[in-house]
Amino acid sequence: MRSKRAVLRAGASMAATLPVLAGALASGIPAAHAADGPARDALAGTRPAWATAGADRGATPDGAQVAARVYLAGRDAAGLAAYARAVSDPASSAYGAYLSPRQARARFGATAAQVTAVRSWLTSARLKVTAVTPRYVAVSGEVAAVEQAFGTQLHNYTKRGGTYRAPSATASVPASLGGAVLTVTGLDNAPHRADAKDQLPPPDAVFKNAGPFSSYYGSNVARTLPSAYGTKIPYAVQGYTGRQLRSAYGAGGYTGKGVRIAITDAYASPTIAYDAGSYAKKHGDAAWKSGQLTQVLPGNYTRTEECGAAGWYGEETLDVEAVHALAPAAQVTYVGAASCYDDDLLDSLGKIVDNRLADIVSNSWGDVEANQTPDLAAAYDQVFQFGAVEGIGFYFSSGDDGDEVAGTGTKQVDTPANSAWVTAVGGTSLAVGKGDRYLWETGWGTQKATLSADGAAWTGFPGAFTSGAGGGTSATVAEPYYQRGVVPTALATAHGAAGNRVVPDISAIADPNTGFLVGQTQTFPDGSQRYGEYRIGGTSLAAPVIAAVQALAQQARGGGALGFANPAIYARYGSKAYHDVTDRPTGAAGLAVARVDYANSYDASEGLITSVRSLGKDSSLSVVRGYDDVTGVGTPAGGYVESYRRR
Repeated sequence: MRSKRAVLRAGASMAATLPVLAGALASGIPAAHAADGPARDALAGTRPAWATAGADRGATPDGAQVAARVYLAGRDAAGLAAYARAVSDPASSAYGAYLSPRQARARFGATAAQVTAVRSWLTSARLKVTAVTPRYVAVSGEVAAVEQAFGTQLHNYTKRGGTYRAPSATASVPASLGGAVLTVTGLDNAPHRADAKDQLPPPDAVFKNAGPFSSYYGSNVARTLPSAYGTKIPYAVQGYTGRQLRSAYGAGGYTGKGVRIAITDAYASPTIAYDAGSYAKKHGDAAWKSGQLTQVLPGNYTRTEECGAAGWYGEETLDVEAVHALAPAAQVTYVGAASCYDDDLLDSLGKIVDNRLADIVSNSWGDVEANQTPDLAAAYDQVFQFGAVEGIGFYFSSGDDGDEVAGTGTKQVDTPANSAWVTAVGGTSLAVGKGDRYLWETGWGTQKATLSADGAAWTGFPGAFTSGAGGGTSATVAEPYYQRGVVPTALATAHGAAGNRVVPDISAIADPNTGFLVGQTQTFPDGSQRYGEYRIGGTSLAAPVIAAVQALAQQARGGGALGFANPAIYARYGSKAYHDVTDRPTGAAGLAVARVDYANSYDASEGLITSVRSLGKDSSLSVVRGYDDVTGVGTPAGGYVESYRRR
């Protein structure tokens, strides 16, 4: 299930100008100066694209309250980006020369004088400083004071049936601050939130898969059901376990020993220790050692109803169990956010970077790019860049809705997976055969058709698109250097000759029809809460799987963090390190599995639903030889982990 961080965040696309704006923000360089009065530096991208004259409903009342964050550019934003690139590139002489959090702040963070100047300016504008961190100064106050501080009026605008506050012009700050401000968030109050994006049912109500199942791909053929693509098809697997995935992705004897993996989501499952321990014991994974699984949690939670807090419990459970199944000796730290809103998720990422809690960070949440605003993109990229200079790599699921056209009407990628400073993880359908042998993969994309009433045919075969791995070309992020020469020109230039970032970078199992078995405490119809298991998928399975594989690779390297891994991932393109995933891995005209589900999600009392799920049908996205926008460079093969071993 992949959580969606910002479902309603910003509405309209800013495709035409955002690459330039994002570049200005990332380097901490003000975009312009005000023409009249004391000189001011404009904060490009702070007026959302949906704040148009046609949607304007007038000024926001002066007395309304605003809570904002002023992000600090630091003493050398351009130097931060340059150093992050150098230490991440295997071809650089500085590769692996990571800094400690203290060293990174001393070299690139905001100075005490900059923080003091920003605080003084904000308080002089009658705003109350509510928090100061190494990355931002948080303030609150009335609209009138905010307008004075940021040199813009706040108006109310209609957006997707709601009315929200936003700047009527680009916000600015006094030029006397000397470029100390990177950006400001919170001037608009449209919901800035994420949703978990895996195929999880709500864990507060029981979900169970109905049989029959295959124990491995193809072990149980549905001979009494209609054929698909000219042949009888197998039942879906009950759910792969760690043993099968470790074999498929070439784990060998590596366990992730000595590597620290962090997982971020919103909230925290109250039963995670019991569930993870029960699952490991039942499926032969190594028992969790004392202190191997820890949690870093906020003091208070907010927006629990709006964000569907219980739904995030399953996301944490999937991520923790998948990581441990593939990297059973890795240290796992769960860092929960206070809500599903960007500010809180950024705080979780910031805790990891400020305290260097991990080498590898798995993140199974996000939203469509059209809902991303430049101010937040800048804030996220700054955290990712600080992580890179400390040797921390961030892995984000690419999305579960293919090209996003079915849900949004617009072909687009997801964010933060679109950032050039993270590893975007796409998804596949995986076939593991008898003896845990890797058979094949194809890109995850599902079409569904149900069994006819007489049981003689699949109605409307192959059926409608239901879900698939996210991917495609960003409209807002420039092409990163490490993709040049690997990503086909047609993909990179889909939005212009200059080239843009293409998603994903790498991929792993995601299809819920060939998914992972997970164990979680759920609420049953009689009101009891009991441990149960079910099959699950989504790119929020792929992200922790790749994070775990990276832990194995780091162990194989003999110590020393892999850091931001994209340059190393692309350097291995075309080698035996990867399975090159294609659309017809077996040569057959089509691939499909039969699936039986409970109509009420937990037992047969209200009937069964039998369907055929066609594989490799990912909206308009295509899986081809070489790099593609469903699976990236491919999936880890037997040689991937070993390729990191120093020789």
